[in-house]
Order: sequence, then structure tokens, then C-alpha cells
Amino acid sequence: MRSATEVLREAAARLAQVSDTPRLDAELLMAHALGVDRSALLLGRHDASPAFDALVARRLRHEPVAYITGTRAFWSIDLAVTPDVLIPRPDSETLIEAAVAYFGDRGPATILDLGTGSGALLLAALTQWPLATGLGVDRSAAALTVARGNAERLDLTQRAQFVLGDWGTGIAGRFDLILCNPPYVEEDARLARNVRDYEPHSALFAGEDGLAAYQVLVPQLAGLLAPAGIACLEIGSTQAAAVSALASGFIAEVRRDLGGRDRCVVLRRTDGE
Repeated sequence: MRSATEVLREAAARLAQVSDTPRLDAELLMAHALGVDRSALLLGRHDASPAFDALVARRLRHEPVAYITGTRAFWSIDLAVTPDVLIPRPDSETLIEAAVAYFGDRGPATILDLGTGSGALLLAALTQWPLATGLGVDRSAAALTVARGNAERLDLTQRAQFVLGDWGTGIAGRFDLILCNPPYVEEDARLARNVRDYEPHSALFAGEDGLAAYQVLVPQLAGLLAPAGIACLEIGSTQAAAVSALASGFIAEVRRDLGGRDRCVVLRRTDGE
């Protein structure tokens, strides 16, 4: 039996043709094949798993690691993901960072996550603020199944509710924090194969200019946002001005991700109602 270290080195060299992080990909896949976490893999001595080659073959066809392993880390939690949901990305943590900067330790009491997908934003926020409750909305029943499963694994079912819906239509009440990572990719945009061929297009594309979802959901925010609350909307890196312009009646602030790109528009009410 060959050592995991030797096999990892060879696999990373092969994966370099499809990945910017070939060694990390190889380590995550080997850990998954062995049934251990990555830290245990790196700290211990292991024989390579016979299942590893099949996982590498899938990655060489550009399938995302998260769909192969079925898991993705986000903020302080680990989430189950399937091809029914967008893979949570570190850039989206910018929304949680913006909310933490605004609310601090006191936190929001109520949270609304529009287009919840895997539940990543809502469940991360509920983990951050243990006294908060939240509602996740998605038009995909399959995505809601994933989100509910994540809430159960994180022991958050008493504080997180998920419903089928179309953005904020029909949602009653007002919320201290609204989170939303809508589709915002232009319909003719060129995407990497691991995104284009595997992730759900309904969670990616939003019309010719990528603004179609904002044009529907931003006008709904006035009836959903509590007077002292904020809405944190993820945006494409060139969309800050266009999304802010849609938000009449709000004060808009733009926050950047770790790469220095515009990533989140934070909206606060101006009417105090």
C-alpha cells in the first residue's frame, strides 16, 4: 500500500491542470476518502485510500471539490452541499462581517435570508448570535431540503425556519437583519467550467446585465426591514453603483471582500418607520 503523502504529491501535479489550489484539493479529497478531517490527514501517517483515484478523476472533469465531498466550510460552520445549491464562498462572508460590524455582540433579534440556498448566511448568523431567530426563503424545494438538513446538523431547527417563496413576496413582519446573495451574473458571462457545468444556473444568472433579481427584491425591502435594521446584499464587483441606485429611501454603504473587490451593499432606512 502506498503512503498518502506520496499519492498526494502525484495527484496535486495532475490537478494543477484544472485547479488553482491543486494541493489543497488533493488533501481534501484524500481526507474524504479516508474518512478523516484534513488536519488529521496532515498530522498523521496514512496509507492512501483505494477510493481516492475515483475522486481525483471527478475533479479532473472540473467537478467542484465541495460537490465531491458533499461539504463546505463557511464562516464558523460546516455545511452539506449538493448540486441543488450554490457552493458557499468566502466572498459571501463579507455580508456576515458587515452585520457583525453593525450589530456587534448585541446582534439582531430577527433575521431574514432571501434566496437561502444551503442556508449558509442564515445559519452562520444564527451561530454568531445565539439569541436570534431567522427565516430562510427559497424558490427551490430541493435547496430548502439541503438548508433544513444543515439546520438539523447544527442543532438550529428551533431557531431557523425555511419556507418556499419568491424573494420577499408574502413575507409578514419586519426583520432586524436581511441577508441576500441573489443571482447576479450576466447571462452571457464566461464562467469557469467548474461553475458553469455544475452549479445551478438559477442561482447564478440574472438577465442581460445581472441586475434582474435586485430589481425585484430591492423594492420589497422597505416593507421587510425594521426601522433600526440593515439589509446586506451581495453584489458583483462592478455592480455597487447600479444596486445602490435602485435603493431609493435607503442609505447605502459598500463593503469590500478580502480581495479588495466591492462585494456587499449595506442598506439602512432613512424614513425611520
